[in-house]
Amino acid sequence: MKTETDGFSRLLELMRRLRAPGGCPWDAEQTHESLKRYLLEETYEVMEAIDSGSPEMLKEELGDLLLQAVFHSAIAEEKGEFTMEDVLQILCDKLIRRHPHVFGDLRVHDIDQLVDNWERIKKSEKGEERRSALSGVPSHLPALLRAQKISEKAARVGFDWDHIDPVFAKVLEELKELEETLFTGDQERMEAELGDLLFAIVNLGRFLSLNPEDALRKTIARFTSRFSHVEESLHARGKSLRESSLEEMDSLWEEAKRKEQMDENSR
Repeated sequence: MKTETDGFSRLLELMRRLRAPGGCPWDAEQTHESLKRYLLEETYEVMEAIDSGSPEMLKEELGDLLLQAVFHSAIAEEKGEFTMEDVLQILCDKLIRRHPHVFGDLRVHDIDQLVDNWERIKKSEKGEERRSALSGVPSHLPALLRAQKISEKAARVGFDWDHIDPVFAKVLEELKELEETLFTGDQERMEAELGDLLFAIVNLGRFLSLNPEDALRKTIARFTSRFSHVEESLHARGKSLRESSLEEMDSLWEEAKRKEQMDENSR
């Protein structure tokens, strides 16, 4: 009977074969730098699979994402830097060290205490490397996700509102300030005010326990679906978007929304 260990060992051997002389020329010429784009693409494809609700799709995309970790480890192994075994050892040690309430004697009473302890352990691991409460948020994260993580870190040290009412008020305040800049024609100021508004909305999402990145991605998916309905409906009438009036497109847009609601109610 095959085990998970057998499957993982086979994957490592396949990767070594692909990069060895006589293997795949494309795989052999890849570097950490050239693979960065694929790491991002595979990550987003996993997220898309999760949103689709398809276990089969998720299973396949998780495999593609796992391949990226194996690929990078194989490159490092060839250079004598580290191996996949080193990666797994560091990961296991980290999981044990950061879960003393599971693998040790620490007692935690709620999630907040657990998160605080997690952050203390991470900070001690990094030593002097992280002097700011906001340290440790990767600069390459998508802007909405980075804003959320920064606001969460600020909140953990008490830099936060006590309840949601002033958060709503802040969103309205930033919206008004953006509106006021529209008459100035100052692009830099408008950009700054738009950024302030977006950051305030991220904070609102945090108070509502909503992920702004997920919320926006789902809105984009709905917009794309509705727009496709408009295009396809017009095409069935022998018309293009440019040949159609805004009123006609709006009517089809509302039709798409009603269809969505009916599909949702029938589930």
